[in-house]
Amino acid sequence: MIYWEIFLAFFIPGIVGYGGGPATIPLIQEEVVHTYGWLSTERFGELLAIGNALPGPIATKMAGYIGFEVGGVLGAAIALFATVAPSLLAMIFLLSILYKFKNSPKVKRMTTLVKPTIAVLLGVMAFEFFFSSYENSGVWQMIFLTIVSFLLLEKWKVHPAFVIVGALLYGAFFLGHT
Repeated sequence: MIYWEIFLAFFIPGIVGYGGGPATIPLIQEEVVHTYGWLSTERFGELLAIGNALPGPIATKMAGYIGFEVGGVLGAAIALFATVAPSLLAMIFLLSILYKFKNSPKVKRMTTLVKPTIAVLLGVMAFEFFFSSYENSGVWQMIFLTIVSFLLLEKWKVHPAFVIVGALLYGAFFLGHT
């Protein structure tokens, strides 16, 4: 019975929590604190703070932790599945519709119109990151990291994951004290 409760506690917020993790957090809190009483409000707040400090989607991190606390490894797996299942089902359904109409001129036009929008959004995000790094790190650090990253990626073909880890380590050791 506990595994069914774990599933419901994370599946329902996933269905009605339009907007991703931040929109589902209050719904998850309602389920795990008030409905099932697995955590206190204070403990949930601590878990939320820890989850925000870690990389990745907040709802899945919280689901994994709470599921493990309540039902062990199987509880964690069920909670994680229940968290991603609504999005997974919606994507499968929508992709099947898109695949069915992939040769439609309207779908092709829609896809063609979406690509520049995504490019602009990525460009704006890159500019904001660039400006933020300039403000937070200084012009010389920013120029150094940009040139080294460019050389590593383009000239020496280093995998982007290693460049990112290297930049993070550089920032931790040399920029964390500024």
